[in-house]
Amino acid sequence: MATIEIDEGSGFCFGVVTAIKKAEEELDKSGHLYCLGDIVHNSNEVERLCSKGLETITHDDLRRLHDVKVLLRAHGEPPETYRIARENNIEIIDATCPVVLQLQKRIHATYTGDGTRPQIIIYGKRGHAEVNGLVGQTNGEAIVVEDEKGLDKVDFSRDIALYSQTTKSLQGFKKMVDEISRRKSGEGFKYYDTICRSVANRIPKIKEFAEGHDVILFVCGAKSSNGKILFEECRAVNECSYLISQIEEIDMSVLAGKERIGICGATSTPRWLMNKVKSYIEERLG
Repeated sequence: MATIEIDEGSGFCFGVVTAIKKAEEELDKSGHLYCLGDIVHNSNEVERLCSKGLETITHDDLRRLHDVKVLLRAHGEPPETYRIARENNIEIIDATCPVVLQLQKRIHATYTGDGTRPQIIIYGKRGHAEVNGLVGQTNGEAIVVEDEKGLDKVDFSRDIALYSQTTKSLQGFKKMVDEISRRKSGEGFKYYDTICRSVANRIPKIKEFAEGHDVILFVCGAKSSNGKILFEECRAVNECSYLISQIEEIDMSVLAGKERIGICGATSTPRWLMNKVKSYIEERLG
């Protein structure tokens, strides 16, 4: 009989846990709460909270709302969001992750500091909620690069300050540092490793977990940047790794004859969903 194991290190990071806790506390009191964007990049968890009264809104919706409460998720927001909230008498329930908040402050300080203002480069996913909040600290002037090709937009004759989206990989950040160092002669380049260690430290552990199983089911939402990184790490050491976001996507044929089945997920994957996947497999394998 197959052994089915859930990775103990998988599941919500503390930033997501805090955001969901704040949302549930307000929902228990009032039964309704607006959230600016999906509270977490997992449709299953979003649907669960929506059933309790959480209503996801866009930035355009925010401009039309007045005299309400709005939750800001862990990804953080640019200064413009807070300005709109003040003008519209919106009470903010701020669930910005402390790691992201600290990064916002560091970038803002670099942008507003005395002397020659360096070009601020953010290694991250263009359009990602966290990255939008970081760019907002520079009045939209920061340059977002997703890979080495994006560096073609940079003026290497100027000073450069490099930061990273908190959920990017350490390996990818190192490549970016090496490439900028290669292109920029002399001094004037400073870089800051701002990757969240609660995310980065999962990589060696999840690789070890993947290596110890015959097949891996990696559970995460389609929008999860962190999930894509962690899944690729699993697949690098175990080619029998499969990415799913819903139970309906499980292909039982890939599990047939496997003795050790592993289930893991991203920092945005709820524990209850991984448990549900395990129960589903147990029922069908008998």
